[in-house]
Amino acid sequence: MTPRERVMTAFAHEEPDRVPRWCGASPEFIAKAKQYLGIDDTEQLSVRFGDDFRRVYARYVGPEPDLAADAMMQTVFGIDRRGLGYGQPMAHPLADATVDEIDAYPWPDPGWWDVSGIRDAALAWGGQYAILGGDWSPFWHDAIDLLGMETLMLRMCDAPEIVDALLDHIVSYYHEASRRILDAAADAIDIFFIGNDFGSQTGPLVGPRLFERFLLPHLARLIDLGHSYRLKVQLHCCGGVEPLLSMMIGAGLDGIHAVQPGCRGMDLAHLKSTYGDRILFNGAIDSQAALIEGTPDLVRERTREVISIMAPGGGYVAGASHDYILEETPVENVLAVFDAVAEFGTYPALGRG
Repeated sequence: MTPRERVMTAFAHEEPDRVPRWCGASPEFIAKAKQYLGIDDTEQLSVRFGDDFRRVYARYVGPEPDLAADAMMQTVFGIDRRGLGYGQPMAHPLADATVDEIDAYPWPDPGWWDVSGIRDAALAWGGQYAILGGDWSPFWHDAIDLLGMETLMLRMCDAPEIVDALLDHIVSYYHEASRRILDAAADAIDIFFIGNDFGSQTGPLVGPRLFERFLLPHLARLIDLGHSYRLKVQLHCCGGVEPLLSMMIGAGLDGIHAVQPGCRGMDLAHLKSTYGDRILFNGAIDSQAALIEGTPDLVRERTREVISIMAPGGGYVAGASHDYILEETPVENVLAVFDAVAEFGTYPALGRG
């Protein structure tokens, strides 16, 4: 099978020739791994890890951000951020806003993204890989940036019209940005990939009732967009989100990444037996206790255990339990993961269903 055929077979909840592999990694880890392996080209690194996916992006052509003096970046919604990694918001400009003030906010223009090169970029892979595309669409995170976490939670209870107006503006922007991407290149893309972290280590950040009321309709709107172009839709979603999975599946979600087995409610055997015939699981190999803190031998054994639980019957992609493999992760441990997938993830050895 080609990597693309392998991935799409897994999404169909059938067993491909072997378990597909996913390697999302930070730029810092990629640079470190290339140096460790003596590889100059990032594509060579993807091939060494056996990554079955490739991703294409629109190109930002909008106005240059007017950054605050001590800001490190600015989101498309005008939020300056500073601090470690992507940083934290320096202000919450709509914390005290009325609905009229939310409507009057300078919302971004989806036309700020140039989609003209996406189709050619996807076709350049020659149909070999499963292609990810579409805007990341982190509408939950943007709502937190604009209102502040505590204020957002309070407004769900005491001023729901504020939250409704805010989310409608945010998701309308993302919906249109991705519609433009998919209009230009959907025939060369396989998976509409979006991301929102609805969970924490101890469970969902909002309970099922509030999730269904405020967030699920907007998630469903994006899922429906992807399906209208005959694409699979995969959500990156960290944390203990098991109480929300049935609703996500009911909204049509095809795959969830990157399953974190160390979070409350995310027992792998339970997830597989309860939901495994209805949603593809991507990830589940512990990024912290195994990949960062473990040895290659421990990583190899943990990978074998995860595959034995998650792979039978299809519907599983092997990868780390985090969006990015971080710079502090030993390269030898990452090699151990993907070599173990190759060793233990061949389906005749796994048995059937």
